[in-house]
Amino acid sequence: MKVIKYGNTTCGYQRYRCQECLHVYTFHNRKNKELKERRWFELWIIEGYSVRQLVDISRHGIWKIKQILSIWLKRLPPIMNIDYSLIKYLIFDGTYFKHTNCLMLGLDNDGGLAVNHRYCYRENYSVAKEIFEELKGLGVEPKAITTDGNTCVIRAVLETWPHIIVQRCLVHIQRQGLSWLRRKPKLEAGQQLRDILLTVTNIKTYEDKRIFIELFERWERKFGSFVQSLPAKDKVYSDLQATRRLIVNASADMFHYLEDHRIASTTNKIEGYFSNLKELYGGHHGLFKKNKKSYLNWYIYFNNIKKITNKLPT
Repeated sequence: MKVIKYGNTTCGYQRYRCQECLHVYTFHNRKNKELKERRWFELWIIEGYSVRQLVDISRHGIWKIKQILSIWLKRLPPIMNIDYSLIKYLIFDGTYFKHTNCLMLGLDNDGGLAVNHRYCYRENYSVAKEIFEELKGLGVEPKAITTDGNTCVIRAVLETWPHIIVQRCLVHIQRQGLSWLRRKPKLEAGQQLRDILLTVTNIKTYEDKRIFIELFERWERKFGSFVQSLPAKDKVYSDLQATRRLIVNASADMFHYLEDHRIASTTNKIEGYFSNLKELYGGHHGLFKKNKKSYLNWYIYFNNIKKITNKLPT
């Protein structure tokens, strides 16, 4: 049987023609087809490609591309083979999507991998406890975790791992304190406390720590009793009191990163993760809400694969 090439289909596939029976046909590789569709889906998820961009790449129509995306969104991402016993330093935080549901995420500070997450109604103790208990069951025994000041999360952490080091995020402390003090405080106590808070994220050495503690203790001796005596009914005064309590309560867990450089001083790494995720998700305006959870699961999976691949020797 003699076969010759006979042009291409409208989708760009090679056609063949039998010289004896004049039958025209194409070859189909099912595995290759699935790999291509998975790649298009990955570009849509992790690179933010639009449907029209995928149409140009694949030479399929809009309806076909939407069908492919819909099929993959109905699937669950494969389970990744991660050695959880090697994870010793965690970063944990949550973020809200347009003030509705919340994504709570645990990140390995060393490798940058997302090790566990939940998409839930709001950030609370029960969901955090579920995440940490699941990690413990997988073999995670961390030395330290960096998180914000959410007391529910901290309680869940300490109940799961009683001897863990809890590092308070310096950026959250600074951001919350400056928000309470306003940009231009009227009271001298507020002005000086604001200046002290502005130095928090610049603490890199034990000498910086000593200077910060000395400045705050001096402020406390001068203004502490006065601030506590202010009427709490006044919003400005109550926020100033709240800022003082914030520093007093957080001070014991603010500087663990100076003793161990593998402890993250802030949750900036996970904040950047959330920022990129929201930017990509926001570009898919036609995505149904019911598919949001699946989208987040696949984003986290592909992002982990990307990080692992980038670390492989070339």
